[in-house]
Amino acid sequence: MAANFAYQNTRDLEFIIQEWLPTEKVFNYDRYKEYYSKDDVKAFLAPVLKMAKEVIEPTNDDGNQNPARLVDGKTVLPKSFGPLYKMLQSEGWGTSNIDRSEGALVMPHILSAAVNELITAANPVFYTYIMLTNGAGDLIQTFADQDLIDMFLPKMMDGTWAGTMCLTEPSAGSDVGDILSKAYPTEDPLVFKIKGNKIFITGGDNDFTENIIHLFLARVEGAKPGTSGISLFIVPKYWVNADGSLEDNDVITTGLEHKLGQYGSATAALAFGENDNCRGWLIGRNPLENDGRGEGMAQMFQMMNLARMETGLMAHCSVANAFYNARDYTKERVQGRSFTNPRGERVTIINHEDIRRTLLMGKAYTEAFRAMLMKALFHFDIRQDDPDPYERKKARYYVDVVTPLCKAFPSDEGWWLCGEAIQAYGGYGFCEEYPVAQIARDMKIYSIWEGTNYIQSMDLVGRKMGLENGAVFAGFLQEIQDFYEANKSTAGLEKEFRNLGEALKSYNELMQTLNDWRSSNPSLIPTYSRRILTATSELHASHLLLDQALLAMQKINELGKEHYDYNFYIGKIAAARWFLRNVTPHIVYLINVITDADTSVLDIPLESFEY
Repeated sequence: MAANFAYQNTRDLEFIIQEWLPTEKVFNYDRYKEYYSKDDVKAFLAPVLKMAKEVIEPTNDDGNQNPARLVDGKTVLPKSFGPLYKMLQSEGWGTSNIDRSEGALVMPHILSAAVNELITAANPVFYTYIMLTNGAGDLIQTFADQDLIDMFLPKMMDGTWAGTMCLTEPSAGSDVGDILSKAYPTEDPLVFKIKGNKIFITGGDNDFTENIIHLFLARVEGAKPGTSGISLFIVPKYWVNADGSLEDNDVITTGLEHKLGQYGSATAALAFGENDNCRGWLIGRNPLENDGRGEGMAQMFQMMNLARMETGLMAHCSVANAFYNARDYTKERVQGRSFTNPRGERVTIINHEDIRRTLLMGKAYTEAFRAMLMKALFHFDIRQDDPDPYERKKARYYVDVVTPLCKAFPSDEGWWLCGEAIQAYGGYGFCEEYPVAQIARDMKIYSIWEGTNYIQSMDLVGRKMGLENGAVFAGFLQEIQDFYEANKSTAGLEKEFRNLGEALKSYNELMQTLNDWRSSNPSLIPTYSRRILTATSELHASHLLLDQALLAMQKINELGKEHYDYNFYIGKIAAARWFLRNVTPHIVYLINVITDADTSVLDIPLESFEY
């Protein structure tokens, strides 16, 4: 079997939830305090780790060896996916966690994220079916009328029905405002006739749920052009009658994409209303009664932003599992002799300097990604449940700023990092019998999903840096500056903090350069936006890793070198040290490139690309 879930423990997740983040704040909220405690995290995650290895991992092989197929108009998925979906639902690991009704037993986001990391790492392709149903159900719960919530949410939460989001069309990808799908009023003001074609719909069809609930963007006939005229509709594969019975709703799967990876995921092309018999329920106001303006894009962004965070999580899981596999392989593979003892015995390759560099690099990036994601999801809980409106507002702004970072940084860096994990295997890494080949193929899509990473970068420089006239982003940077000033003299981390200080100084120069470009040469902003996002992500990660290193140093001083956790804490310090000395200086380099403002990209004649 090629697939392998190589997580050995949950120690770093425990560190984040029990030691690093002040999660007692979340666990003490009214909806959680009777059921969860930060002291129970290890016991809570232990059975999930076991389930991921013994139950979920084998389905990853099934998905890779038995791709989704369209047979006589019906989608056929790997045989193991349906039973796994039903099992996870029945045991409470599926979509039930979206329930926000009074008294509902749900996990806080910070704990749910740890569970989802383990499930996702064991089979990231499968997890999309749960992720999208979660997002669709949560959106319905937020924006739909109570009758529609009652109709759809219970069966989506118990796994009887699945959910998707339908944005992309053959003529409109990222530029959603150009969609051609139409909605036509009927005698019922909430029900519209639907016509259109959608492509690249992840989980767009399956063979293990009784219905699939598509959240479908379309323009009501007569609404405004562009994104402002788009509305959102609930369009089920099978129409739900008032008595709960189902009937065909003229939703046809016309094809499944043949992809680089993610073979077990049904990425579908769907035709709606080919026989003029497709109907959908409008969510929100009728644009014809609202000056032609629809509410669909604003509504869909809730699902998209959550999906962006989850996409970053899936990219992180892929990188983590790739390097955990590489670590285990290099501990066993005997090849060569020590550089400093060429006449000695042959050694396992983890003893070679370049392999140690590779593994520490993977460890540092993995812990950086995890820290970014988990801290963001911790703020999801504050944003949702804190009784103080000011605390909720602060948390919302934090999530707003870091969402493009959490989506793009793991998925951008993850592609080449998986290549480094393959490199650790030597030639075996290039063979499909070993897991990292599949991991690399499966993870490439994450930089494209939910808005390409260029779109994430433009979201950062175009929207997030301008929140509250720039005050929100300035506060984000000030927190890093304050952290630096408070800790820059820490013994044993002087060089690391010096590098952080230099990066901050350079980043402040970048902000001034960006302000100049907005008036002098705005075309430079999209030219360099992806590099700006990378620099911002590296600065954010540097802060978080150093914060963790400070805590690890404190723990070592308290516990001593003989403690069983010594190697864990010393590893946290080593990962932070490597990142601050090998990645953080890249910020200064990147900003020198950006502020140089080379215009070659803008100046080259288009005809020159022909040669």
